[in-house]
Amino acid sequence: MDEAADRLIYLNHAGIFQQQTRVLDDVSITVDKGEFVYLIGKTGSGKSSLLKTLYGDLPLQEGEGEVVGFDLKKLTWKNVPYLRRKLGIIFQDFHLLTDRSVEANLIFSLQATGWKDKQKMKDRIEDVLTKVGLKTKGFKMPYELSGGEQQRIVIARALLNEPELILADEPTGNLDSETSDDIIKLLIKISEENKCATLMATHDTFILEKFPSRIIKCEHGQVIDTNQIKA
Repeated sequence: MDEAADRLIYLNHAGIFQQQTRVLDDVSITVDKGEFVYLIGKTGSGKSSLLKTLYGDLPLQEGEGEVVGFDLKKLTWKNVPYLRRKLGIIFQDFHLLTDRSVEANLIFSLQATGWKDKQKMKDRIEDVLTKVGLKTKGFKMPYELSGGEQQRIVIARALLNEPELILADEPTGNLDSETSDDIIKLLIKISEENKCATLMATHDTFILEKFPSRIIKCEHGQVIDTNQIKA
């Protein structure tokens, strides 16, 4: 029972599809609280499709799946927002609104997930910006920030609702090596301090050598869990 309580991702014989095209077959994985897990594979191997299935952007058409207590087979457009309130989603290309300040970006995200109290929103924004080391940058526009700073803002946005699980799709893909290292260190620290799990898609094998952790691999339409191989 305790094991199930700690389980944030559960897929059992799942088929991952992009519309009618099968991308990954017979996927069975679990990720527990506090774990930092790499999802690796070449471009086009199915990493993004797997993440999209986990955050409700693609339907689970085959097998069983559960994410932060939500049954993926029973997801509808009405309850996807409730699932995403328990997730922190980090994209490679930032997805920041370029016509408004950092603070306004974060306010927009809070309002979209049901926050209304202005003082509570202000306090939460200050808290997440402090966590990512950008407490004084709230007034800046996204284009005034470096790529690394923009990605830190994206991480801050992902932390707004104190997620149980962070799903990161190539978060260092557009960054130089030194900045990438800083972002990985930050994600690992957040995972440890917040007791949330992180599943991070990457094709950068250098990161795996510098910051070793559990690896799940997408290859030839299959998903291989290196933990199970070692076991």
